[in-house]
Order: sequence, then structure tokens, then C-alpha cells
Amino acid sequence: MDVCYHLLLVFLLAGFCSIGKWSADAFESRLVPGKPLNVSKNDTDVKKAVQTATYSFNNRTNDAYFFKASAIEDAQRQIVKGIKYLLKVEISRTVCRKRESDVDLANCAFQPHGLLQQTFLCNFEVWAIPWLKIMKTTFCLCLPLDKS
Repeated sequence: MDVCYHLLLVFLLAGFCSIGKWSADAFESRLVPGKPLNVSKNDTDVKKAVQTATYSFNNRTNDAYFFKASAIEDAQRQIVKGIKYLLKVEISRTVCRKRESDVDLANCAFQPHGLLQQTFLCNFEVWAIPWLKIMKTTFCLCLPLDKS
């Protein structure tokens, strides 16, 4: 009986050790709350977050023209009380004026090379709470980008 007990104990310990290793590997590859992970720049939700951030930028500036994203440099998603998008985006001035009504930024061309052309490299944080249909920009830092 004593031998059976020890064999059973050995098998149980061996099983726990192998389960521990397996779950550690699985843990690394899973979505971990709080850890920012890279996400495709073509992801639909990333594009919505970029639009939200650009909208916020346009509302905060006194520029006569709208800006829109010209390139998404980096995109990460972090699971918090909702989803936080950490974005590095180039935004450029368009030919569409803010005083125009019903402007569709998707159809606004970028300013041609010249005095009015301007591009910023922006770091945005956009917080989304999908179940409440909320998405808002919580951080915005934009610096002029010299594209010459």
C-alpha cells in the first residue's frame, strides 16, 4: 500500500509540473489584461480609434483646415476597464476647411507640397468601452514633422 501511495504521489506531481509548464506557455500567448499588445494597423477598431483621435485633434486646434491620418506608424491595444488604444499616427493637413459644413474627411485630399502642407507625428491614447458604445481620446501629444 505504501508503494502505491508513493507512485500515485509521483504521478500527481509529474502531472502538476507538466500542467504548470503548459499553462505558463499558454499564458504568454494569451491576451493578458493590462499588457499592451501590438495590433494590426488595418484592424477596424484601430481605424475607428484613429478617427476618434483625429476628430479630437481637429476640435482642439484653431487651424482653418481639417487634418486626417496620413499614416499609422504603430498601434497597440491594452485591456483595461475597456480597451485602450496606444497609437502613433502621422496626421496631415487637408484641403477641406473647417468652416465648410458636412465635410467627409475620407474624401478630403491632402494639401499639395507648399506653404500650407503640414504634418504632425502624434501619440494618442484612445479609450473604448464597446458595451457602452463609448470611444474617447484621453491623451494627445503632436509634434510637427519635417517631411522635406
